[in-house]
Amino acid sequence: MASIFTQIINRQLPAHIIAENEYCIAFLDIHPLAQGHTLVIPKLEVDYIFDLADTILSQILPFAKKVAKGIQEVIPCARIGMAVIGLDIPHAHLHLIPLNKASDINFNKKPLSYTQEELANIAQLIRLRISA
Repeated sequence: MASIFTQIINRQLPAHIIAENEYCIAFLDIHPLAQGHTLVIPKLEVDYIFDLADTILSQILPFAKKVAKGIQEVIPCARIGMAVIGLDIPHAHLHLIPLNKASDINFNKKPLSYTQEELANIAQLIRLRISA
């Protein structure tokens, strides 16, 4: 069965998509640690990030950089942190998380809650920055 992320890529499940290219897609995390918390995933469904072919892996970081710069223009923060955990969903993914302190990237803390409208607005603001 396809991962939840593959279902998002195939538009079988809704997501607040921020950016997409031939190899990657970025969308807001529905259980964010911070406003603007975004997931960047390869379109190819591979469970472990270091099992990705070098050609795919080499596409992810430049794509994530573009998305991170867009997030940072919209969400007030000192930095955009990046984490690769990969234990919850069997599809490689990067977390891009706006940070003001190191504890902002603590995955043990309770996620924030936003309405679908709030998430749609955040995604739209970031999309506009990336496309500018």
